[in-house]
Amino acid sequence: MPTADPDRRGLVKAFAASLSGTSLEWYDFAVYSSAAALVFGDVFFPGSEPLTGTLQAFATYAVGYVARPLGGIFFGRLGDVIGRKRVLVATLLLIGVATFCIGILPTHAQAGALAPTLLVVLRFAQGVGVGGEWGGAVLLSSEFSKPDQRGFWASAAQVGPPLGTLLANGVLAVLAGVLSADAFLSWGWRVAFLLSAVLVAFGLLIRTKLEETPVFRELEARGERPAAPVSEVLRNETRPLVAAILARVGPDVLYAMFAVFVLTYATKDLGMSRGQAVAAVLVGSGCQVALIPLSGWLSDRYGRRTVYAIGAVGGAVWSVVFFAMASSLATLLPGVVIGLLFHSLMYGPQAAFVSEQFTARLRYTGSSLAYTFAGVIGGALAPLAFTYFLAKTGSGYAIATYIVVACVITLVGLRLGRAVQDEPQDLVVSRA
Repeated sequence: MPTADPDRRGLVKAFAASLSGTSLEWYDFAVYSSAAALVFGDVFFPGSEPLTGTLQAFATYAVGYVARPLGGIFFGRLGDVIGRKRVLVATLLLIGVATFCIGILPTHAQAGALAPTLLVVLRFAQGVGVGGEWGGAVLLSSEFSKPDQRGFWASAAQVGPPLGTLLANGVLAVLAGVLSADAFLSWGWRVAFLLSAVLVAFGLLIRTKLEETPVFRELEARGERPAAPVSEVLRNETRPLVAAILARVGPDVLYAMFAVFVLTYATKDLGMSRGQAVAAVLVGSGCQVALIPLSGWLSDRYGRRTVYAIGAVGGAVWSVVFFAMASSLATLLPGVVIGLLFHSLMYGPQAAFVSEQFTARLRYTGSSLAYTFAGVIGGALAPLAFTYFLAKTGSGYAIATYIVVACVITLVGLRLGRAVQDEPQDLVVSRA
């Protein structure tokens, strides 16, 4: 039998494991993000002014991003030393258990200050797991693929966030639609968190049956696994790391606007219902499921940096246009969809672009460090900054300026980064 057949089967299985795993984990993470915007200000921080409650809820959202570098360092190192597969089983378990426990937390009314404290601890655990997840999920599919197809196959991990967001917001939308406001705030929101137990069990079933990537198997056979991958990346691959971090800032900030903060903006500033705001994000996320792999495919043909840069420039311009036009559901819906379209043009090629910056033996660590540190700079601060700017200025243009700056930072990272055609020979270990 030709060797291409098992390779192809392995690639498809890796694509499915990467896609399903990140979808499930981002379901967990997106449930928290949505609940922070819609519920947690009332449930865990009662008695505060609306602005203060929202800021406190988004502060716990930011804790998940701050925890990511720890997960990236710990799990990224393990991924380069013991393999991709075993690490990804551990990250899935960590996020799933933390999310389930959030669903059974007491409220502030029941436990006082202990409730928000436990919420922060569990959010921190979620962030550690996600910090170790992304780099490995990207490598699951990309290390089974050929270099000239890596943009498409690596995008499997990138489709996970919109799929997870779609599922999470869909569950919350159904609950908010069938329950009264009091019932939703009392117990309805918990159902979405408790469902993670079923979803994580399904993800574990897929991942435990997956083979290790051919790249890592060859590194292991050659005895080329690194002893101290974190220090090696910081010492020997500083420019690739900086380029990858900067390139990720714009997509993180744009996503924080059009998938997270837009829920707060639409309900509290535009006077829309919770269901209308969630519906706009659902439609945009649904479009991303197709747009992200399409963008990865385009990057295989026209170059990572070209497609990525179009998304960065478009996202910067559109953020200004959005705040000028958004006033009702009729304008919010296309505003969110187009915003997430430009995000897709950056996010689709991102997995391949970031992983291609690092040599094979340091790729899990380098990709994880870039992903997690950029998340702190971009995604963690953005909702807090958006809330503050809107409250102080009363205008969305301050938020748009913030997004424009983030997209410019991304363009700088793309300029510093290595194009796929310039990649070193040791980036991809040869396959039999």
